[in-house]
Amino acid sequence: MKVRKTRYLGRTCRRTVLLTGAAGFVGSHLTDRLLQDGYRVIGVDNLLTGRRENLAHLEGNPDFRLLEQDASEPVTVEEPLDWVLHFASPASPPKYLRWPLETLQVNAAGTYHLLELARRHGAGFFLASTSEVYGDPLAHPQAEGYWGNVNPIGPRSVYDEAKRYAEALTMAYRRRHALSVRIIRIFNTYGPRMDPDDGRVVTNFVHQALSGKPLTVYGEGRQTRSLQYIDDLIEGICRYLRVDDPGPLNLGNPQECTVLELAKLILALTGSRSAIVHAPLPENDPQRRRPDIGRARTLLGWQPAVGVRQGLALTIEDALVRQRETLVPVRKAAQG
Repeated sequence: MKVRKTRYLGRTCRRTVLLTGAAGFVGSHLTDRLLQDGYRVIGVDNLLTGRRENLAHLEGNPDFRLLEQDASEPVTVEEPLDWVLHFASPASPPKYLRWPLETLQVNAAGTYHLLELARRHGAGFFLASTSEVYGDPLAHPQAEGYWGNVNPIGPRSVYDEAKRYAEALTMAYRRRHALSVRIIRIFNTYGPRMDPDDGRVVTNFVHQALSGKPLTVYGEGRQTRSLQYIDDLIEGICRYLRVDDPGPLNLGNPQECTVLELAKLILALTGSRSAIVHAPLPENDPQRRRPDIGRARTLLGWQPAVGVRQGLALTIEDALVRQRETLVPVRKAAQG
């Protein structure tokens, strides 16, 4: 990727981006890719759901710094910015149900303050939205023109409606201020660095399988998910930065499988003998989820390259490494 140079204070420098949610699962991978592509990155994260260990390998990197603060509050940056990328938000049901007001705030007040920051700097604004804006969809697969089927007052609304508001606010800034914006709708994404306790389907199953615990399938497991490996998402994001189109744009894997099929595949890949148990479906849990990525194919020349079996194998390998790293200090402490 060619990186355009900008000039300030009488010298040429690399392009600079401000990225909220930099210590999160997606944010940390995006930070790595942006640095690799020659950007300077200013990360913002209050570590509510982000993890410092996701960025530990960047310690001492002169092109990265982390501002430990809440992205719901105004962020002050002196140097010129080329992009403001807003990826901060609790994103898994257990996390946004635990912090409902924080989720609403970072997507409402946080989006407003960051749009203002982008406007003041003459920077582009990039919003990480979600497939959850489609709710429990009546249209299948879900294309960007579908308006969704969302319960505006249900438990999940603190995330669904917060993202819908963030999208509306972003487009209002584009219309009022001619701000250059991009909106992506991220479908289920998985891979290394996921929080094992985030409550999403892949991490739940992998953690349970490796721990010898029963895999919890909600309902009969007939509900479907479309799973995208993290590297594919990051590639799509970076291509979208180079294209002048506001979106929204779906980024996801159209390969669909049932939750029960996924549980069985993870048992096979881990060699686990864990049983599968069933629990009641959570309220407003979507029954079908599959992106229409026709626009992304046309606009970006992008489609997922990592198959589900390959991506899950990489995710399980990472989880095993992290599990061993966790056990070693515990064993040493016990021996000491």
